Amino acid sequence: MHALPPLRAVEIFETLGHSQSLQEAAQRLQITPGAVSQQLKLLEQEVGTSLTYREGKRLRLTAAGTRYHQLCTQAFELLREAQQEMERARNTSMLSISAVPSLLKTWVAPLIFEWQEQHDPLLTLHLKGSHAEPDLEAEHIDFRITYGQTGLRSSNHTELYTDLVVPACSPQLLGSLGSLQHPRDILNYPLLSSDWQPRFTSPPSWREWFEAALVSLDAQPLDSFRIFSLSHMAIDAAVAGQGFVLAQCSMIQQELAQGKLILPFSLALPLPWPYVLSWRSGSFENPSSRQFHRWLLSRGRFQATANQSMLQQAQCRWPLT
Repeated sequence: MHALPPLRAVEIFETLGHSQSLQEAAQRLQITPGAVSQQLKLLEQEVGTSLTYREGKRLRLTAAGTRYHQLCTQAFELLREAQQEMERARNTSMLSISAVPSLLKTWVAPLIFEWQEQHDPLLTLHLKGSHAEPDLEAEHIDFRITYGQTGLRSSNHTELYTDLVVPACSPQLLGSLGSLQHPRDILNYPLLSSDWQPRFTSPPSWREWFEAALVSLDAQPLDSFRIFSLSHMAIDAAVAGQGFVLAQCSMIQQELAQGKLILPFSLALPLPWPYVLSWRSGSFENPSSRQFHRWLLSRGRFQATANQSMLQQAQCRWPLT
């Protein structure tokens, strides 16, 4: 087995390769340019070939130096990642949480900030909104909150709750355009909807809701929707009076309480899949992670009950069972 060259010389060469300047590399490493040059010469002696050549005032990498630098960079990136992981593992005052963007904005963030204040105001929360499913182990993410079958693939997971969608609109929309006597009257208004394809199964459609409400569509076209890829964008449009939205109950609690949205009808349809909580294998080594896990499961159970209560308490003009 061949002996490795001095690690310090390799580290200096890796830095020099990014800057291609003795002075800049010396500044980054907080050593003198002479020390950089000396370590470079030592490394070239160890590997038995020239790694750089001069071009004016700059140092360029030779072909061998370019390939060697690429491999050295990969090795040092792994070492840096390993160091960062050890630092994160020691840091019990941080919690990293990933979630689908709309749920993060409307449900997770407001709740978790309240929990943070009660549990540990000094706890650092790292919240990441992403539709792409992260590698929890590689990215050192403690928890992932996602939708549907995607989350059920994780070896460590549990269901949180299954949301419901219900028609909602701004009270100003009805005040300016008339009133509703029957669910079919919604067809007189712009329809806002969400489409999560192809990554996730989309929520129930307006066509499905009208069928459940026993509204005969006949030849009524339902293709001229205002379609959003993010649920909270469709909800924001409804708050702005741009139409009726099939909104997820868990995402409109605040808007209902503030009178920004109303529920003219109480018929709600469940989403095809539940929201799912998954976690990396070492998460529970952190006491805050264990407490967050228990707390979020209880919030999921509470949300399922709150959804039903929301529908029962709504001032519905034409209640449906």
